Parts: sequence; structure tokens; C-alpha cells
Amino acid sequence: MIKEFKEFIMRGSVLDLAVGVVIGSAFTAIVTKVVDGLITPLIGLLVSLFFKTKNLDDAMNILDVKYRGNTFAFGDVISAIITFLITAFVLFLIVKTANKAKAVAARKNGVEEEEEAEIVTTEALLSDIRDLLEAQVAAQKPAETAVKVEAKDPEKPEA
Repeated sequence: MIKEFKEFIMRGSVLDLAVGVVIGSAFTAIVTKVVDGLITPLIGLLVSLFFKTKNLDDAMNILDVKYRGNTFAFGDVISAIITFLITAFVLFLIVKTANKAKAVAARKNGVEEEEEAEIVTTEALLSDIRDLLEAQVAAQKPAETAVKVEAKDPEKPEA
């Protein structure tokens, strides 16, 4: 059982997934700090200018709704949405770049393989054409001794 677990863990896809999770969580922490330290204060500044509040807490509290003693913190939700969108966009760019790099590498390897395949394919086609021509010539030899029947042309008047 330990051997099977070791084989499972050592698979490339599991290791790639683990690395991706660690890097993703570290990157999310960076994005969260950027949103909390830069974007949220900018939003607070804009809200404070619009609603004429004195500080960030008052500006962000304007986005909160209080109902029967419960506070719905829409400012926190907006911050989380912005964090998600930035993280998703950057991950999209990373995946797009990785896919492009894979395509370039595949094209590079594919061109070399295509050149080899073309040589083999061209030789195979030429030998097939030769075989077909030989078969056609062999089939025509008995037909040359047979009587040829010409079809009548309906538009051509009989002489």
C-alpha cells in the first residue's frame, strides 16, 4: 500500500497539481495584499470623494447595509470579487502563455517530423503510382487483342 501511494504521489500530474496549488495560493496572497493595500483604498477614496466622508473606514462602511442589527458587508464582497477577477485574469494569461509555448514547441517538433514523413510519404506515393501503372499496362495488353466497340454519338449524323 505504501508502494502504491508512493507511485501515485510521484506521478507527474500529481506533482504538477501540488506545485500549481502552492504557487496559486502564494499568488492569491500577493493579489489579496494588492487589493487590500491599493485597490480598496482607491475605491474608498473615490467613494469618500463622492459621499464626502473623512476616512477609508467611513467610505467603505457606506457600501455596507445594516438591517435589524445585521451588517451586510458589500465592501468586503466587492474586494473579494476584485481579488478573484485579478487572480483569474493573471492565471488565464499564464495558461495562455504556457499553451502558446507548447504550440511553438509542438510546431518545431512537428516540422521536423513532417519533413521526415513527407520523404516517406513521397516515396510511398511514387512506388504506388509505379505499381498502378504496371497494373494498368498489364491489364491493357489482353484488351488490345479484343475487338474495340465504339459508342455511337447521338448528335453525329450517320454517314
